[in-house]
Amino acid sequence: MIKFLLMVNKQGQTRLSKYYEQVELGKRAALEADVVRGCLARRKEECSFVEYKDYKLVYRQYAALFIVVGITENENELSIYELVHNFVEVLDKYFSRVSELDIMFNLDKVHIILDEMILNGHIVETNKNRILAPLLALDKMAES
Repeated sequence: MIKFLLMVNKQGQTRLSKYYEQVELGKRAALEADVVRGCLARRKEECSFVEYKDYKLVYRQYAALFIVVGITENENELSIYELVHNFVEVLDKYFSRVSELDIMFNLDKVHIILDEMILNGHIVETNKNRILAPLLALDKMAES
């Protein structure tokens, strides 16, 4: 099960966070700081899977952004690794070469995309067209 998803830049600033379990706000900041510090400190040659407390972390770097997913022990790391790539492909398809600024200024749309892909910590959709359908319908309604 997916416990959380973080999107951070190289400076360690969180651009997106989504939690699928209850975590107090004070503990979230400490958790994010530890997780980000641990992932940013790793070299490119090292594995993208890290054990951290009760979680396994799966992270992937895209240009200046890191996407970090915290999962339970019994979740498949490779499927989550591919999910992260699929998420970035969907963002690229919608924003036409997504950037950090696209994420910052369209956070609501990024959350809609993420909500279409993951529900209660479980992957529910991976088809790019089905993921983008509700968002494209909203855009179409906004134009009229």
